[in-house]
Amino acid sequence: MAAINRAWRENRPLDMKPHIHHDVAMALPGYSGSIAGRDTLIGSFVEFCTNARVLEYREHDEQVQIIGDAAFVSFQFEMVYERAAYRERSKGRDVWAFRRVGGKWIAIWRTMVDIKAERSQTV
Repeated sequence: MAAINRAWRENRPLDMKPHIHHDVAMALPGYSGSIAGRDTLIGSFVEFCTNARVLEYREHDEQVQIIGDAAFVSFQFEMVYERAAYRERSKGRDVWAFRRVGGKWIAIWRTMVDIKAERSQTV
């Protein structure tokens, strides 16, 4: 999980590739849709890193549960970021599922829950 977060936080989202299963799935916040496939998921991080500037970012309350070859990681996050037309304060819980493949943990599923966002116009 640390390698995945470090990659996008350091504006290197393509470095997430070895940590994410090629058939990964993501349920979008509010289960409003889904993303399927590693390239699509990483592409969403590429788009964010290209078009947004993170001003503040914090994680806390990390929880890890391991059951055999499956692991579930969740953490609370708080972030302030800016795009060309607005600034947004967002917080919620990021939830990931991993599977151990060849002795390495690979992300297979993700969602974000309890998302709260406040948007304001930039000058």
